Amino acid sequence: MARDYYSILGVGKDATTEEVKKAFRRLARATHPDANPEDALAEARFREAAEAYEVLVDPERRRRYDRGDTIDLSDIFSGLGGFDDILRSVFGDGGLFGSQSSRASRGRDLLARVEVDLASAAFGTDVPVSFHTRTTCLHCAGTGAEPGSGQSTCPECGGGGSVRIARRSLFGTMMTVVTCPTCGGEGVLIVDPCQSCSGAGSVPEEATVKVEVPAGVASGTRLRLSGRGESGGRSGPSGDLYVEVMVTPDPRFDRVDSDLIHQVTLGIAEATLGSRVEIPLLEGGVTHLDIPPATQPGSMFTMPGFGVPRLGRRNRGDLHVRIEVRIPDHLSAEEESLLRRWSDLRGERTDRPAAAG
Repeated sequence: MARDYYSILGVGKDATTEEVKKAFRRLARATHPDANPEDALAEARFREAAEAYEVLVDPERRRRYDRGDTIDLSDIFSGLGGFDDILRSVFGDGGLFGSQSSRASRGRDLLARVEVDLASAAFGTDVPVSFHTRTTCLHCAGTGAEPGSGQSTCPECGGGGSVRIARRSLFGTMMTVVTCPTCGGEGVLIVDPCQSCSGAGSVPEEATVKVEVPAGVASGTRLRLSGRGESGGRSGPSGDLYVEVMVTPDPRFDRVDSDLIHQVTLGIAEATLGSRVEIPLLEGGVTHLDIPPATQPGSMFTMPGFGVPRLGRRNRGDLHVRIEVRIPDHLSAEEESLLRRWSDLRGERTDRPAAAG
């Protein structure tokens, strides 16, 4: 029984040529022997995917296959360039995994953390951030070579930074592009290494940068400073610096996204008869809120536009005032007498007898 090439690639019979290529790219990366060095069956799975691709990507072969004709693929996989030519047609000259040459190696990305208070996070601020990094060596200008000594082209890769290796298997010869082992992918060799950086092209340093914290950031937000990470050395591009903003708690407020919650504790009379309370503002100062009579514990009052500015927008969240009612834990004799008179007027019953004296 003929193989079901559509099932092998995971596509339908109406799949377009681009969908066939996309499916093969995914399978090739997953089944290639170089990606599965300890799997003895990887080559067989890769060959199967390659066969399916070669049949379905070619309109004439696909029509013959759909008619039930026998397709001879022996000529495709014979010779030195068989699998390599297929991969190059799909992935380009870099091959399956791309050229691993890193000629100008990119510097590492760095992570630094900075703490700001809630008001600074809400309205934005500039803060200095210090971190350990590697910067371009000034003595050799990042080349890694002692000034005046220069560099020579790598004889192994001819300056390309990568070499092609032919590997024979049961299913033919496969070509793999790997980083040149002689120059480490840089394409050049240093004749006389820089005395300051020992040829690395970069040196360790304690750096400080000023970071603009935008208004409305939340705790855990990471800001990216492109090119402010470690130097790549030997003229390689620098990595990026990520600054994680940690917002310290404010005892006056709980933050929920762009909204703030402030708790006000009232006495029984204040909640029952109504009152005016003072509310702190995040930007400083206070405002006042009128509490209506008969306010119940847990009531919430909203003050629109007094919350945290929304990140990247001009408006602000809201300030919510939550009401708690305080029950006295101690009463004088006069206070207890008045409260009992009040309970009698309300028809409420108390079980504890009145205090003596």
